[in-house]
Amino acid sequence: MKIFFLLFILIAVSCKSVDNTDKASKKFTDNIPLSTEESVGDLMKFLASDELQGRNTGTIGIELAADHIEGIFTKHGVKPYFEYYKDTLQRMSNAFNVVGYLEGTDPVLKNEFIIIGAHYDHIGVVKPIENDSIANGANDNATGTTAVVELAKYFGRAKTNKRSLLFVLFTAEEMGLVGAKDLAKRLKEDNFSMYTMVNFEMIGVPMTSTYKAYLTGFKKSNMAQKINEYAGKELVGFLPQAEEYQLFKRSDNYSFFEEFKLPAQTISTFDFTNYEYYHHVKDEVQFMDFGFMSTLINDMIPVIEKMAGTSDKEIKMY
Repeated sequence: MKIFFLLFILIAVSCKSVDNTDKASKKFTDNIPLSTEESVGDLMKFLASDELQGRNTGTIGIELAADHIEGIFTKHGVKPYFEYYKDTLQRMSNAFNVVGYLEGTDPVLKNEFIIIGAHYDHIGVVKPIENDSIANGANDNATGTTAVVELAKYFGRAKTNKRSLLFVLFTAEEMGLVGAKDLAKRLKEDNFSMYTMVNFEMIGVPMTSTYKAYLTGFKKSNMAQKINEYAGKELVGFLPQAEEYQLFKRSDNYSFFEEFKLPAQTISTFDFTNYEYYHHVKDEVQFMDFGFMSTLINDMIPVIEKMAGTSDKEIKMY
């Protein structure tokens, strides 16, 4: 009888211990607000508003966007990587990237960086169509910008990243990836230790597929497989049109691949069939799916967390 009683106590203590560990592991991050449909909508409505006049590089509109992003970074503990958040381009004196920095928590891994990026510029004021001349750039690329800012907000509070994170909003993408080329070259010259780069481009409308988004350069590295493994679901897949139209080379990720020869790829949901207003004045915020966007952003949180936390660099070029 004593033996049975002791076994019962040991099992009870053991179960309680596992339960407490479970709660302890969830407690910290459970208190950090995730991206919501409302928070995504609020930022999107500002970035794609007529007030910003299409966020063309070198205009007041894009400067207002940059100021707004700076304020969010400051509020959530994301510091400037350089002296200021706005990093003026070497090749364009009236243009600047916005670069935020969150130091890693591990004394060794913090010397390695993951870049999370998107371009925040668009094409500005264009030839009028039905009395509308502002190309607001909601899907292209207020959506990607929103993803970067929402992830910065989360990690700025949670601080669960062992590697350091660079949150970058690129300017002059529409002029030929100018902002990304400028920063990639500068970081390479500074012996910046990049591990990988994840870029967001046009994620405002869902795809009709078994996965939520596709990854450009799918066959160039194991990033897609690792994203899905870290997410615990089929989050990203292969889009044949992305390979056909060489989308890997047509967004800001490519500049970092060129300089560092390391995995640098773009997540997108624009599949050439689900949205017709590319570079059009009707690329407006009312056509965006904020609920879908917030879900995709939240799905990426454990992915970034695990990317930043593995002891080895698991994401590799083929």
